Amino acid sequence: MTHVLLPFMVLPIYSVLLAVPGNLMSAAASLGAHPVRAFLRVLLPLSLRGVISGALLVFMTSIGYYITPALVGGAQDQMISSVIAFYATQSANWSMAAALGVILLALTLILYALYNRLSRDPHQAR
Repeated sequence: MTHVLLPFMVLPIYSVLLAVPGNLMSAAASLGAHPVRAFLRVLLPLSLRGVISGALLVFMTSIGYYITPALVGGAQDQMISSVIAFYATQSANWSMAAALGVILLALTLILYALYNRLSRDPHQAR
C-alpha cells in the first residue's frame, strides 16, 4: 500500500512547494533563523495545504482497501471494507452491508469535497 499510495502524498506537496518562492528560506537565514526554525515558521505553513490535500487523498484511496489489510493485519485489524464484505457474504445481512456502504460513500464524498476545496488555487478568479 505504501508503494502505491506514496505518489498521492508526494505530488500534492511537491506542487505546493513549487509555488513557494525559493528566496524565503535564505531570507529567514539572513535574518538569523536556524534552519529548523525557518522550516517550521516559513516553509511548513506555506506547504500545509499540500500536506492536508495529500493526506486526504491517501486516506480516501486507502479506505476501500480490502485484501492488503486482511493479509497483513489478520482477523484482529478490521477495515470498514472487510466489515462490509463480512455482512454481504458470510452473514447475508444485506441491509447492514448497504448501510455501511452508504456511510462509507458519504464519508468519502465529504472528504472529497474538502480535498477539492483545499486543492483549489487561491489566486484563481472565481
